[in-house]
Amino acid sequence: MPLEAPLPAPAERVETLNARYKHHSATSVIERALTDSTIGALAMVSSFGAESVVLLHMVARIDRSVPVIFLDTQMLFQETLDYQVEVSEKLGLTDVRVIHPDANELFKRDPDNILHLADTDACCDLRKVEPLENALTGFDGWITGRKRFQGGKRVDLQFFEAEEGRLKVNPLAHWASEDVRDYMINNRLPRHPLVGRGFPSIGCAPCTSPVKPGEDPRAGRWRGAEKTECGIHFVDGKMQRIGASA
Repeated sequence: MPLEAPLPAPAERVETLNARYKHHSATSVIERALTDSTIGALAMVSSFGAESVVLLHMVARIDRSVPVIFLDTQMLFQETLDYQVEVSEKLGLTDVRVIHPDANELFKRDPDNILHLADTDACCDLRKVEPLENALTGFDGWITGRKRFQGGKRVDLQFFEAEEGRLKVNPLAHWASEDVRDYMINNRLPRHPLVGRGFPSIGCAPCTSPVKPGEDPRAGRWRGAEKTECGIHFVDGKMQRIGASA
C-alpha cells in the first residue's frame, strides 16, 4: 500500500478548518474533528476543574475511548483527584491518562516542593508544560475547554488554532458562562466540590485561594501576582500569560 501523505502544517490548515466548521455546534465540532482525516489524531486535555465536566460529557457521548490527558502536578487538591475519579467513572471514560512530572526532574529542580514560592513559572513548566508536551507525543492536536468569555487574548478564539506544531481544537469557544451552567444543570453533571466553597477556578493547592464576592473568578489563582496562566497555552509560539486557564 502507498504511504499516506503527511498532513500539511497546522498553520496551513487552520483557516480552512475554521471556515469549514464555522456554523457547527460544539458537539458537531468534536464529532467531526475526531473523524476528519485532515485533522489527525486527537487527545483531550482536561484539568477536571470547575467547568471541565461539560466538555468531558460531550466527548464521552461521542466516543468514550478518546484519550483524556489529566495532569496530576502532585500539588493538586485532594478534591480534584477524587473528582477526576468520580467523573471518569460516571461518564465511562476508558482511556484517562494520569500524567505526572518526571520524578528525576522533580528531584533535581524541586526536591523540597517549594519551587512555587520562588518562581511560579518555573514550577508550572516543571509540573505542567513539560509533562504535557511529553504526553502529547504521537498526537496531531488536542481538544481544550477554552472559551471567549474567559477574556484576555481569548476574546477572538476560534474553533481551531495552530500551536507549536499541533492543532488545538476549542469546541466551546463561542459559549457563554450561562451556556456552561445550563448544560451542567440540564445534564445533571456533578460539580467540583470546591466550587461551592468559593473556588470558581481551580489549580494547584498552594497557588489557589477562595474568591470573595465581587472579585474576578480568577482572582484566587496566583493571588497577588501578575501571573494568570500556567503556560500550557501558546499564541504564535509565545506563552500566553493573560486570560483564564483551561
